Amino acid sequence: MPMIQLTLPEAVLTGDVRQQLQKTLAATLLTWEGAPDTAFFRAQAWCLIHEVPTGAFGTAEDDLPRFRVDATVPEGALSERRKAGLVKQVTDDVLAATGLTEADALRVWVLIHEQPEGTWGAAGNIIRFAELKALAAGARG
Repeated sequence: MPMIQLTLPEAVLTGDVRQQLQKTLAATLLTWEGAPDTAFFRAQAWCLIHEVPTGAFGTAEDDLPRFRVDATVPEGALSERRKAGLVKQVTDDVLAATGLTEADALRVWVLIHEQPEGTWGAAGNIIRFAELKALAAGARG
């Protein structure tokens, strides 16, 4: 199941915006994975927003806030087209939530981590990508 984490400087997001962005990022990841929009799959899409102290996350050039998004998915879950779509939409989600524009897009980096088959577990069991695909197909009816 997908997991997504946004790391950014503290105080960039307000409470309400943070909560909405958390839901938006999880939904974006599910969409690009091709998962059905059901309560079960939404409950498995975890999103962590990790705020670090001001000045702890930046560059040698300036003090502008930077944003790193780490998306973890089962290996094989995203085609090249889906990866590109995910990166674009997540970038747009972060820019919109922070009030930034397309000119600031280079401040948002998205790293996709594909978890190898047999190394993903839940409920005390190894979860196989084929099992997830079967669940998704069954949910679509």
